[in-house]
Amino acid sequence: MSTDAKRESNRRYLAAQDDIKIRVPKGRREELKEEVQSLGFTSFNAFVVEAINEKIEREGKEPCRK
Repeated sequence: MSTDAKRESNRRYLAAQDDIKIRVPKGRREELKEEVQSLGFTSFNAFVVEAINEKIEREGKEPCRK
């Protein structure tokens, strides 16, 4: 059960974030989530952001580390 304070906190957090949606073949989502967890990541999002930053670094540029 959410309190009004919790809902407001979530609203403020989400207002400060951008969404990026990716599409994968049916059934692949769960496979990817399991693989990401086995690599020690706490979330799929954390893995994706790190992977993007690593690719940017390999291209010789400075990734955003916010």
